[in-house]
Amino acid sequence: MLPSIAIVGRPNVGKSMLFNRIVGERKSITDETPGLTRDRLYAKAEWLGRHFHVIDTGGIDFDDAPFMNEIKHQTEIAIDEADVIIFVVDIQAGVTDSDEYIARILYKADKPVILAANKADDKSLTEQVYEFYSLGLGDPMPVSAIHGIGMGDMLDETVKQMPEATIDAYEPDRVRLCLIGRPNVGKSSLMNAIIGENRVIVSDRPGTTRDAVDFPFERDDKKYVVIDTAGLRKRGKVYENAEKYSVLRAMSAIERSDVCLILLDAETGIREQDKKIAGYADDAYKACVIVVNKWDIVAKDDRTMNRFEEEVRAHFKFLSHAPIVFVSAKTKARLHTVLPVVNDTFDAYTKNVSTSVLNDVIADAFAMNPPKTHGGGVLKAYYATQVASRPPSFLLFVNNIEWMHFSYERYLKNQLRAAFGFVGTPIKIILRKRD
Repeated sequence: MLPSIAIVGRPNVGKSMLFNRIVGERKSITDETPGLTRDRLYAKAEWLGRHFHVIDTGGIDFDDAPFMNEIKHQTEIAIDEADVIIFVVDIQAGVTDSDEYIARILYKADKPVILAANKADDKSLTEQVYEFYSLGLGDPMPVSAIHGIGMGDMLDETVKQMPEATIDAYEPDRVRLCLIGRPNVGKSSLMNAIIGENRVIVSDRPGTTRDAVDFPFERDDKKYVVIDTAGLRKRGKVYENAEKYSVLRAMSAIERSDVCLILLDAETGIREQDKKIAGYADDAYKACVIVVNKWDIVAKDDRTMNRFEEEVRAHFKFLSHAPIVFVSAKTKARLHTVLPVVNDTFDAYTKNVSTSVLNDVIADAFAMNPPKTHGGGVLKAYYATQVASRPPSFLLFVNNIEWMHFSYERYLKNQLRAAFGFVGTPIKIILRKRD
């Protein structure tokens, strides 16, 4: 598991801007309206070769502002889960009562704190940093999230305070499964059905499962570990105390998994939240199997399954490679179909192919469908080699990486998928210009 840092502070001090600067892209909403950021946002970042998660939070204040209680809950949760905390203050505004209030919360956290005095947009402001020594949280560091001033020094210190990433002690051939989905789609029921024991509390009440729990088991001489996660709530409901750890721990479970079982509810149908949850697994480049649960409840005819599969494909176009299985965790109907599909997906996710056959497939793909002019030139491929598995990743040497159109890259992935049976797994193509 990767270490996590949480960015906390009162509203409108630039936390989301700092988050964007650290992760290198605009993932968090920024606005001048205090309290706009209402839920935590998560992203993976890297500094000096160290990878870590970043948690953006809403601001803490004790004014009676809209959503302030919820924002406070979120920030306290982030503090609980984080290994290092970046406390953001406004160097132009000076120390406020809210800053002092947050500092008292951080004393109780007993976690390393980096005090970032933001909005130090020019040198004349850096002398005002000394005022923040009164917070008693060590040396304040002047930074400007907008201009990037001081970010290197701040991240250097943050990385120093981070623990090392922990490594799962599971054998390489053990299949690590993760069950994800919105609350009450039957994740715990399916987990109990798969492992054959009532190891997890099952309830109709959403949010019963609050932690991610590992359960190793064996079936037909194959080793597995299944990670049951709390249901992922819609944005804006994450703060509820009953599910306060669910999202962050689900993210960690996805990261630790090889294959994600994305559960859908056949009774209620596909919801927008289902696509967002599946997107988390896709963004993490994990192998995926779509599991339609509660199939016993659905009234059926000879076309019901085909229609539902067509609907799934229409909504989950980014997971066109993911197999679909239909089950009932309650009655155990069709349960025998799950693990064979998981095994095939895991084999594809961990597959290595020979360089000579790979280059034959790439050459045939170019010959059958030559690339068209794009960006001022025509793409040529010289050599390909697999550089990683989990997921399968291929380095492709070309004449100019700017001449690869996204649709042609998708075509190449489809050719690789067809040639090598990469069912259920994403594929990475890394372009490099041949010198």
